Amino acid sequence: MDRPRYIAVEGPIGVGKTTLARILAERTGGRLVLEAVEENPFLPAFYEDARKHAFQTQLFFLLSRFQQQQELLQQDLFTRSTVLDYLFAKDRIFAALTLDPDELALYDRLYRVLGPRVVKPDLVVYLRAEVGVLLGRIRRRGRPFERDIDPAYLEALAAAYGDHFFHHDETPLLVVDTSDLDLVDSPEDVDALLAVIRRHRKGTQHYVPAGSRPGRR
Repeated sequence: MDRPRYIAVEGPIGVGKTTLARILAERTGGRLVLEAVEENPFLPAFYEDARKHAFQTQLFFLLSRFQQQQELLQQDLFTRSTVLDYLFAKDRIFAALTLDPDELALYDRLYRVLGPRVVKPDLVVYLRAEVGVLLGRIRRRGRPFERDIDPAYLEALAAAYGDHFFHHDETPLLVVDTSDLDLVDSPEDVDALLAVIRRHRKGTQHYVPAGSRPGRR
């Protein structure tokens, strides 16, 4: 697989970011960088009481993701393929949903300092899916702290992702509808998607897999 060399895979909870990132890294022989979701000590409490624990949860994610990004800069980022299962800007999407106005104002002051110091990917692959599909995938992977995730929160998150990437113009962007895409048990689906990723160089492209049910967008 040729360029792009630095790819970020994004999308709401349960959409398959890590699955695709692992496949891309394996196919390119590149470096795989995963966000440390389960290392956030505030996350279980957040899912029990989002309002009470949102600010601590979000700050931990912001700082840990920034530290990861800085470590990438110290490595051979531009001559070796690198695949991340997140985009640094995702942090602001979650913050806008979970923080109250005063907390968000304070968060934004820190985000504006850190954001410009992060290297932009050559390509962002944004995965989307219907909320019912996301809930099914979340249940199948069985993370204890996600067991009781609120469908309304997931729906709001998916909508926020859609709005963010509708306005995204900082990097080449590939938008992929994964509602009928099987990246686990269908080599054909994987190969077809990787061919699209391999060819994409600039602007925004939408990919709806062949055979998706009519009416899906």
